[in-house]
Amino acid sequence: MLAKRILVAMATSTVLLAGCGSDGDDGGGGSGTTGGSSGSGALDAGGDIALAGPADEGIDGVVSYRVTSNDHTNRDIEYPVLPPPGGPHHDVWVNCGFHDEAFDDENLVHDLEHGAIWLAYSPTLDEADVDVIRQLAADHKVVAAPYEHLDAGEAVVATAWARQLRLESVDDPRLADFVVQYEDGSQAPEAGVTCTGTPLG
Repeated sequence: MLAKRILVAMATSTVLLAGCGSDGDDGGGGSGTTGGSSGSGALDAGGDIALAGPADEGIDGVVSYRVTSNDHTNRDIEYPVLPPPGGPHHDVWVNCGFHDEAFDDENLVHDLEHGAIWLAYSPTLDEADVDVIRQLAADHKVVAAPYEHLDAGEAVVATAWARQLRLESVDDPRLADFVVQYEDGSQAPEAGVTCTGTPLG
């Protein structure tokens, strides 16, 4: 799953919204590193995100990542993991809630920095499964959007800063457990900061 790499599109923004820094803790950033150039004009975040192993918070299947940057950039970013569990990102986040349109990874990673849970769901889910995602987004600090880059058979990938759970069914009880465990969790560099009030979503 770590072998997948694509160049994701950039949502150009010149607005720097307040409340965001470049420091983090417990799996967060703050090192000041942003990776090198990939040669295509995109920022290569491969050196900023590394698999650390199973997470130790008690939910089976959750993996932990070492994320060494939460810097802001206006460049395209090439992430080594899709969906990315953190790393450098754009200045503007996507408004939390349920969405039926896709957004750029660089903006959604900013939501993770603020302690939101990103539910990247398969665009082919049936309506009943989409309703499960929609309800989680209504009840929690969640940004949910369709995501074309899931592996075959995956229904949803739940991502928090430095944590991720890949699931084949939205009915898996671990999905709700993940949301409750990690929303505004201490692993997020800016847990508690808003994830609303932007032009996106």
